[in-house]
Amino acid sequence: MNKNDITAIKALLSTPKNIVIVCHKNPDGDAIGSTLGLYHYLKQYHHKAQVITPNDYPKFLKWVPAEDSILKHDTQTEASDKAIEAADIIFTLDFNAFHRTGQMQSVLETSTATKILIDHHQEPDNYATFTYSDVTMSSTCEMIYHFIAMLEDTDKIDSNIATCLYLGIMTDTGSFRFKSTTSTTHRIVAELIEKGAQNASIHNNVYDTNSYNRLQLLGCALTNLRVLPELRTAYITLTQNELRQFDYKKGDTEGVVNYALSLDNIIFAAIFIEDKQEGIIKISLRSKGNFSVNEFSRSHFNGGGHNNAAGGRSETALDTTIEKFLSILPQYKDALNHV
Repeated sequence: MNKNDITAIKALLSTPKNIVIVCHKNPDGDAIGSTLGLYHYLKQYHHKAQVITPNDYPKFLKWVPAEDSILKHDTQTEASDKAIEAADIIFTLDFNAFHRTGQMQSVLETSTATKILIDHHQEPDNYATFTYSDVTMSSTCEMIYHFIAMLEDTDKIDSNIATCLYLGIMTDTGSFRFKSTTSTTHRIVAELIEKGAQNASIHNNVYDTNSYNRLQLLGCALTNLRVLPELRTAYITLTQNELRQFDYKKGDTEGVVNYALSLDNIIFAAIFIEDKQEGIIKISLRSKGNFSVNEFSRSHFNGGGHNNAAGGRSETALDTTIEKFLSILPQYKDALNHV
């Protein structure tokens, strides 16, 4: 984003506007943190701001400041569509292609509002008037901090904004352990703590509030873990019946794939989760080093994301999906063994 873009955005925001802030389907910590962080910033300038998510999100994100103001498009469709149709500006955060918003895609595509994209995923679509895209960033929340800094407004960051941005940086960096975590990331996090982000409390709200059923589901997932040592790959499966058996709630499988990746000598991990309601197999992929799960997912499973973290989907049965995965892997044997 260049100086001319920032000047133009400053002019746009100089008077109160109707602003909608949207994120991707199945929002995570970075999506909720970035949208609400920007929301709190815009409210200081008396904009009529509204965060809209395509659908609901896990219970462990329901404590974030102003979370109760969010509209969920799938259950509040009329109110959400009216807000989008009335918007002067639409910020699209933590995604870069409208299909990532599910049923919101058509109303967003037909909107005549000025669109501002802020995102760190690869290969953005060309739909926005202003695009701030940087795949080297740890998170969209870190980018929101930089965006506010570009507007010369970091003095406006209060405890609510700091809390939201800390949340997204913490979750998207795996609690600051991924290589996308830079010295700049740590400096920003330090400032957010100084401005009121309660780091221990935020971590506890997200990671230390497991239900008994969630831990039982984790045990089931680990029982289903399979390892392919010659391909340095491990994968996990979860059927719809297994999810039902342990009273699955949205977010219960968050981070489970990382257990597979944590195995010694494994550099590629996957989890395949059956979703009969949507008629798909949801896939999460993780890797170490320079093996790109983004390219793997784009090539074979209708997805994408980052080099070391990506998602995908399959519209065939779980067994068939696993057969496809296993048939593809040998093509990558050299790459997997030379990371």
